[in-house]
Amino acid sequence: MCCCFLLLPVLTVLTGTVEPVAGFSNGKVGVACGDMTPQHGYEPSPDPPPYSITVDKPTFRPGDNITGEGFLIEARDAGKLDLPAVGFFILTDPRQSQLLQCGHTQGCPTCSRTAAYLKVCLICCCSVTVVHDYEVYWVRIAGPVVSLRGATVAPHTVAPPTVAPPTVAPHTVAPSGGCGLSKSCLRDPVGCHPESDPHCFFLSFTADGAGRSVMFEVSGPAEGYVSFALSLDKWMGDDDVYLCVSDGGGVSISAAHVSGRTPPELETEDAVWGRAWRLADGVIQCRFHRNILLQNRFDLNQSYFLFLAHGRSHRGLIHRHHHQPLISTDQKVITGRPEDLIGSRSPLLIKVHGVLMLTVWMWTVNTAVFVARHYKHCWPDTTVLGQRLWFQIHRTMMLLAVVLTSVAFTLPFIYRRGWSEGASSHPYIGCAVMALCVIQPDFNNSLTPGTAAQILSTVCVFLGAAQQALLLPSPWSPSGLTAWLLWILLAELLLLIHRRRGTTV
Repeated sequence: MCCCFLLLPVLTVLTGTVEPVAGFSNGKVGVACGDMTPQHGYEPSPDPPPYSITVDKPTFRPGDNITGEGFLIEARDAGKLDLPAVGFFILTDPRQSQLLQCGHTQGCPTCSRTAAYLKVCLICCCSVTVVHDYEVYWVRIAGPVVSLRGATVAPHTVAPPTVAPPTVAPHTVAPSGGCGLSKSCLRDPVGCHPESDPHCFFLSFTADGAGRSVMFEVSGPAEGYVSFALSLDKWMGDDDVYLCVSDGGGVSISAAHVSGRTPPELETEDAVWGRAWRLADGVIQCRFHRNILLQNRFDLNQSYFLFLAHGRSHRGLIHRHHHQPLISTDQKVITGRPEDLIGSRSPLLIKVHGVLMLTVWMWTVNTAVFVARHYKHCWPDTTVLGQRLWFQIHRTMMLLAVVLTSVAFTLPFIYRRGWSEGASSHPYIGCAVMALCVIQPDFNNSLTPGTAAQILSTVCVFLGAAQQALLLPSPWSPSGLTAWLLWILLAELLLLIHRRRGTTV
């Protein structure tokens, strides 16, 4: 009794469809003779294979032809499958097939199309290795049993192939080589390399040669998960999401959908395949494939904004990310030409809001206050448009401060499309500052609305610098703001001492 093993790298029969796959150009796959593994340097896919093997009849007669598309077939003793191949084959058409030397056995056919004459087995059990592409393949998929008509040997059932559980990959599964040339990449910081930079957030994707699937690679330092989403706009909601979640000793890879600003809903059906992952030194890396056209998922032939996010997880359940996602600057066709994409974690409207507020409260207001408080007597006889110079400078700068503050105040509402729920006390204090800005200060009272606005604005600036949407560098931004505050206080103190000494003299 013997078994037939096939390595089918070009064409195999699917359940209901035909799938083209890549093969060896000359058919000389001798390295696969022993364990049926193509020796590509990658682990076999742990996912259930989307392929099945069928035959046109369960029995055969001596002299019957066995035909197929691009296979390596061996005859083995069904009771001792680990032993070398036995028997031999006779080719019916040498122009379309060739024989391969497997160990000491001559006559294992390998080809792109062949018909072979089998003379060695009564009952043959066939297993197949299918190579979808260079990195994704399945080894020894169980196939049908065919027997010699009239044979009395007891039937033999091929045990299903053992699928190795996902293991930690020995090398990075998200290399940056080929970015912009053979695959599209989105990186933060720009141009970083996940192979050598443990702080690099990385997303890449490339379509296969057959135009049927896309391979995604994700990497980043995270306490619980890294994820990315395909979105029609730069706002979370109705997005196609893919998660790589650390669950202790491994990483689970799954697809999900986000409706609004809510936790992602995991797909009940398996939308991805060809999974691989690596977890080391706090960096999560994963790779998977997804068919370009898939029911209830985004069409990868279309263009989308890309979101790259990370956050904490507990027992496989993810928490809301505390950092603004990296969002691609422009939309990108997933199956389009390779590009090295750029993105930002800080939306433009929030950046403008921060720049305007810092300009107003770090420079404009303080300059206006200094002029009114300490320079009234510097130009006693100089007037502009009928008013003293110091007053015109002070009033102009304060009016400018009110206008710029009003513009900056509206920008977060435009970006958030309403009130921000996750910005702590920053928006509440900002509203109080805005109200105080439009009230005419009473310069004869030391506790004026303007003084209160200055104090509250200082608190608001420090809180704003810590907002995830602005993403200022830490600890440099708090240190810089502290230095600015100390300088204002020191200048105020020195000018006050100078004024009192002048009054005494």
